[in-house]
Amino acid sequence: MRELYLDNGATAFPKAPGVAESMYNYLTKIGCNVNRGAYKSSFEAENIVYETRELICELFNFNKTENVIFTKNVTESLNILVKGLLKPGDHVIISSMEHNAVVRPINSLVERGVEYSKVMCNREGELDPNDIYGLIKPNTKAIVMTHASNVCGTILDLKRVGSMCKERGLYFIMDTAQTAGFLDIDYKELNADAIAFTGHKGLLGPQGIGGFIVNDELATVLDTLVEGGTGSLSDKEVQPEYMPDKFEAGTLNIPGIYGLNAALKYILKEKVNTIKEKELFLLENFLEGILNIPELNIVGKKNLINRTAVVSIDIPTKDNAIIAYNLYNDFGIMTRCGLHCAPSAHQTLGTFPQGTIRFSFSYFNTIEDVKYAIDAIYKVIRS
Repeated sequence: MRELYLDNGATAFPKAPGVAESMYNYLTKIGCNVNRGAYKSSFEAENIVYETRELICELFNFNKTENVIFTKNVTESLNILVKGLLKPGDHVIISSMEHNAVVRPINSLVERGVEYSKVMCNREGELDPNDIYGLIKPNTKAIVMTHASNVCGTILDLKRVGSMCKERGLYFIMDTAQTAGFLDIDYKELNADAIAFTGHKGLLGPQGIGGFIVNDELATVLDTLVEGGTGSLSDKEVQPEYMPDKFEAGTLNIPGIYGLNAALKYILKEKVNTIKEKELFLLENFLEGILNIPELNIVGKKNLINRTAVVSIDIPTKDNAIIAYNLYNDFGIMTRCGLHCAPSAHQTLGTFPQGTIRFSFSYFNTIEDVKYAIDAIYKVIRS
């Protein structure tokens, strides 16, 4: 039996060509730390770390390499940004489509006197930015939003949200876990103050490496979440204030940065729009193939407009978990079933508490994969 991986919304597989080789090269031939040693291999590693910051700048049309911060994932990035910014008495606005990477850090601050409001999206996961105006209060400090739903793939209109934030003097923080590497994301065009990213999804890199880009104004007001050794100002017992050291305490995931470096070079060579077109082609064929299955509901949008290559389905007359299990057990198809760490999104979409079965395509999937998946869904549902 063949195996077919369609869980790229959780983590991309396979990784980009060159990722494993780059990590292996570091682990077997370099191996040392950065910002600590004054020897050749350390300098070589530092060059790769700096080059990776430059590649992130190129990806997001950002121009300050020192303001590219590496973390272990987008969740850590969002925790640094949210908890470093919001203080007792502050108010923040989020969408109803958020992942728990946004909702849980903010909820943890409620006990400390932070307030938040949730702007409701419609049953297709779409945001009307005009609905935000009525939620803005005198103490509103920021808007934090996902760029696209990890449940149904709907892309939120964050360009308008960014303009609104600039107009009202609010900080704007973006979660690009589902869009980096799939959409051309222009930091300047979006009026973002910070963009959080992860390396292991659309960027086709390894797990354990992510980060954020941040402008000088926000970086200055952010408190640190973690303090420790940086290899700089070692005579001082307080965290350096300059970038990127302010937010990069401890040893970085250098093997992960080597892997991300190779992945970013691959994406920039292939072009983000090329990746998007391929994935939407696969998505279009998948949607056409399952639209005529009366037993299932496609959750969210049923067309290609403003969406990623993520599709959730619900089978009301059956147990979604059993269907997902049978897809793997009988056909080797790997999906993600449940609430996808996004209960608010499922409540918005009308799929709470049963959740959905999520199919998420990659640049490395083929039209044959799509046809195989459609045929398997037919057989499993009607068996």
